[in-house]
Amino acid sequence: MANNFRPSQPFSVPLLLLTPTYTKTGGVRTKTFDVANSALIYGSFKTYGGTEQVVDGVFSVIDTAEIVTWFRPDIASDCQIALADDPGARYEILGEPENINRRNQFLKLKVKRVKGGA
Repeated sequence: MANNFRPSQPFSVPLLLLTPTYTKTGGVRTKTFDVANSALIYGSFKTYGGTEQVVDGVFSVIDTAEIVTWFRPDIASDCQIALADDPGARYEILGEPENINRRNQFLKLKVKRVKGGA
């Protein structure tokens, strides 16, 4: 087939797949991520310099990236991705991961950096 997808970058970036654990405390469902129980995956990691936005008159830059990796059915929109060399740099998956050409071979993820806040 002439239109088969081929990744443009090698899968050379080690990433940690953080799957959520849900607990219920005081009737509130909370989601936590444990780095110790994460899975090591490899993919390409490409940033685009962030996305600029103005909310309530405050200018900010949101760190965004695109990850292409091997297909795994356990990679879902409620998971987080962390850089293996810097587990503090965590990214949440935006939308559903794209199963490219529905062939269960490659996944494309759009991610946004998770940073601490008040």
